[in-house]
Amino acid sequence: MAALFLGINANAARMDMVDVSNNNGYMSTAEYVSMRNEFGVKALTVKISEGTTFKDGYTASNIANGQAAGLYVNGYHFAHYKTKNQAIVEADFAGETAKAAGLPVGAVLVTDVESKEANNQSQATNDRNNAAFMKEIQKFGYRADIYTSGSWANNKMTIKGKTGWIAAYPYVVSGKNWYSTNHAWQWSSTAKFRISYGGFDVSQLNSNYYTADQKSTIKPTNKDAIKANNRKANKNIYKPAASAEWVNEKKTYTLKTAVKLRTGASTSSNMIAILPAGTTVKTDQAIIQGGYRWVRQPRFNGYGYLATGPASNTLEYVKSGATNTYYTVKYGDSWWTIAQRNGLSMTTLAAQNGKSIYSTIYPGQKVIIK
Repeated sequence: MAALFLGINANAARMDMVDVSNNNGYMSTAEYVSMRNEFGVKALTVKISEGTTFKDGYTASNIANGQAAGLYVNGYHFAHYKTKNQAIVEADFAGETAKAAGLPVGAVLVTDVESKEANNQSQATNDRNNAAFMKEIQKFGYRADIYTSGSWANNKMTIKGKTGWIAAYPYVVSGKNWYSTNHAWQWSSTAKFRISYGGFDVSQLNSNYYTADQKSTIKPTNKDAIKANNRKANKNIYKPAASAEWVNEKKTYTLKTAVKLRTGASTSSNMIAILPAGTTVKTDQAIIQGGYRWVRQPRFNGYGYLATGPASNTLEYVKSGATNTYYTVKYGDSWWTIAQRNGLSMTTLAAQNGKSIYSTIYPGQKVIIK
């Protein structure tokens, strides 16, 4: 494993695996070859399905073109199940859809657990449902795993060592191998590839699970480019100011995702509570320090503090209560097409609507475009 995964650049997070869906549009074999040769991508994980009705329209072409480029190809299903029986039904739907699209036997078929349904369940319920999904998916000849966010791992659901694909986007990427005991760490949702449009989710593989414990017979052709491109992707690094002061900032925020409320403006401060997505927070002051932008919430017995994003303020977890402009989704729209028309990235568009780019949108639905 060391030769396969650690030989390129030990000081930078690697772009070992990329995941794609209909939101990325049609992806050609040439694009996947470029990812492999110039960026060191080894594995591809393709969206298969969502819930019990949605089938990704690009699954078959992504599988075929990824295989033609010499990548290991896996799949994922965006889960909405709330019960064990629903998990089994979704697994059957995902397995049948994957088979029909050509996902090879022995590939990993992941359950992507980040939905509002899972957020409303107890850890024990999520564990039971995830176990049922993974057991059922193996009946189709696929290996199973769980994808979720770092804040949900071992909080909303149990993710044991030597399992799991964990998403966590640090503001200083280089120098630390996050989630090294799990199969994979998704460290960016905005990676750029030379001949592909838009931002991509990229992950570092910390085991051979997503490459079926094999070495690819097709090797990258430009190792110097891989080193340079991986370093470039790691460049989103915050450089702190010499000093910081609290400033008055009376605002009302609506949380896009769950955020930890702490006793002080530091990630080492004790946690008061985890505020769920949709919570309204009124603040009176803000500060830039420790790599984050913090705000202060007056409470009945003092103050609570939460990070709204990095100090550069380019990745906000929350949005202020300003007047928004909405777009009504039409038939054939996707996060990608709407984002492109409005000069946004898919990730930004989905995030400002409190969604992920894997969330399904429907004709007639209103989305915030600014």
